[in-house]
Amino acid sequence: MDKKKRKKKKKFSIKKFMFFIIYQILFLSITGIILVFHGPFHNVKKILVGTAMSTFKHQYIATLFLSKDEISKMVNNSKVYDKQDVGDIQISGDEDKSITRYNVHQNRFDGYILEIKDPKRVKVACTSKIGVQGQRVSEMAKERKAIAAINGGGFFDKNDSGKEWVGTGAYPEGLVISDGKIVRNNLKDDEEVDVMAFDDKGKLIVGKKTFNELKKMNLKEALTFNRTLIVNGKPQVEDEGEQGLQPRTAIGQKRDGTVVFIVIDGRKLFKEGASLKDLQDVLLEQGVWNAGNLDGGSSSTMYYKGEIINNPCNSTGERTVATAFYVAP
Repeated sequence: MDKKKRKKKKKFSIKKFMFFIIYQILFLSITGIILVFHGPFHNVKKILVGTAMSTFKHQYIATLFLSKDEISKMVNNSKVYDKQDVGDIQISGDEDKSITRYNVHQNRFDGYILEIKDPKRVKVACTSKIGVQGQRVSEMAKERKAIAAINGGGFFDKNDSGKEWVGTGAYPEGLVISDGKIVRNNLKDDEEVDVMAFDDKGKLIVGKKTFNELKKMNLKEALTFNRTLIVNGKPQVEDEGEQGLQPRTAIGQKRDGTVVFIVIDGRKLFKEGASLKDLQDVLLEQGVWNAGNLDGGSSSTMYYKGEIINNPCNSTGERTVATAFYVAP
């Protein structure tokens, strides 16, 4: 009888202990959520909201606790950029076919940088299956015998009911110019968008432009997305938490014309990714004079010498996208 009583007592104690652990986890989780969304930690809240709203699967993390107006105030960018002076760019490597690779390691992320000396080798690729589905960056690169490539601008798809959604990359978003020809344009003439474009001299144009303005610039290659990072060597992102922590892709140019591709990994254990300011600061350290942000998240991909050299966070590996910047052979 004594042994049976001891066993019952032991089982009861284990149940109490497990209940206590579960209670503590729930208490800390709820308290943590309240502190993040309604406490004094504004930067933490902004990073979390920016990270959530930059995805399509996890926006509920923000929308469950904040109103649309509150979220809009935190994530919308009303920044007026510095005016770009492309005369600052003096191209010196237009006959140099070299590409230099750098790796970047910081506490929150790992990144990959390619520097392309001849800017006229940088071109825009668009999916050959436009209107049906996108292509992997590696596919677009191999079709063009490219040395290197990164993913480009945003995209959307349409399901059977005609509803638009982000999926396989069937339709590029905004403006796409390749080899001087407009491949895709769903912009209004007076609509301002962030552009990353190369003119006929190989100079990178960044900042907010309307389609009417872009038509006058003799552009050879162009994509649009969101957020200019650097203009005339000056940082354009001041907020540490803007758009949260994500995998990132960007393109920039140094004063000597060298084009810089950068891709940053994220959404990994202990490697969450980079904020826009992190991305900007890495580019500034590389001496980049003008730069713009491209599509990130699970789209972020860098191809070099026949292989993907970053670690895309997409669960199935390299994701299909609508556009890319690539380096012609």
